[in-house]
Amino acid sequence: MRRSEVKTMFVFSVKADRTKIIAAACAALLVTVGILLTVRSTGKPVANDGDISYKASNPQERIAFLSQFGWKTDEDPLEVAEVIIPSEFDTTYTAYNELQKEQGLDLEPYKGVRAKRWVYSIGNYPGHTDSGSDIRATLLILDGIVIGGDISSMEQGGFTAGFEFPSTDPPEQTSVS
Repeated sequence: MRRSEVKTMFVFSVKADRTKIIAAACAALLVTVGILLTVRSTGKPVANDGDISYKASNPQERIAFLSQFGWKTDEDPLEVAEVIIPSEFDTTYTAYNELQKEQGLDLEPYKGVRAKRWVYSIGNYPGHTDSGSDIRATLLILDGIVIGGDISSMEQGGFTAGFEFPSTDPPEQTSVS
């Protein structure tokens, strides 16, 4: 046998007892849970959060999303546009994202991402019930899931608020301009 043909083989033996197997399984489970939590919180939109469905891949789902909060609107949007969420938030977008966080959403994971903006006319805002209402619902949608949005007034000195249906009192003024 020539020297170049000699092959070396190593054999390791490990004595595994029940405690080591359970510890290894627990460690693997913790790593898996950690990975799943990280993926959920850092990027992909979530379709359902408790009782609210954030699905918005078609007109019926977008209208159903708004109706969960008590809003009534036509199926046809006033505007559909592609938008890019800024990769760096200025003071205006930081304030807007605070509104998103108050309603359980966050645009931080979507910085620099291209999404669609759907704008609907709201027909049942308290004190503004005419069909030509100046109240708008804006939905920011990525991959068929609502990732942000607001209810706002187009009047001078208007407001921007979250999706929750207001009491009879006007919402607090939130400046995002």
